Amino acid sequence: MIDWIHELTEKDRESFLAFCKRAVSPIQIYLYARFLGFTGSIVQCDEWSKENFKKRDFGGVLEAEIDAMTMDISKLRDGIDMGMIKQDMGASRIAMMQKELRGTIKQLNDERILLDKQGLILAGADRAIREMLTIFRDDPIEGPLQEASMGVWTKIFQEES
Repeated sequence: MIDWIHELTEKDRESFLAFCKRAVSPIQIYLYARFLGFTGSIVQCDEWSKENFKKRDFGGVLEAEIDAMTMDISKLRDGIDMGMIKQDMGASRIAMMQKELRGTIKQLNDERILLDKQGLILAGADRAIREMLTIFRDDPIEGPLQEASMGVWTKIFQEES
């Protein structure tokens, strides 16, 4: 992957690295790399992106938060059952905590759906642009088409982010 990046033109390399800094998924990075001519595997791309672009796993953070909230609700119920917490106070606390838990679960689910949607849109755009470039290979408009496709790719990514 490193050799491939060094083979890119300066403009493409800068664009690719800037894209990698913003991208949230190794799949997005892989699709953009393929668009630029990368022929390696997604595993190579994933390993490279993990080494060079440390990203927080917000999904993992939310999952840990969900687990902690579930345990807190369980402990609160146990406290009510043992008589350590008044039933009416405990019931209102449980209701508030469950509402917060449902909100966190919804947020995690929404983010996963958005990531899946972005991946599908970028994959479709990658395929369409690569097919156009193949059709117009060795044609006088190949250069301008290549430049236009870079702009389209960037615009699609920005709109879906």
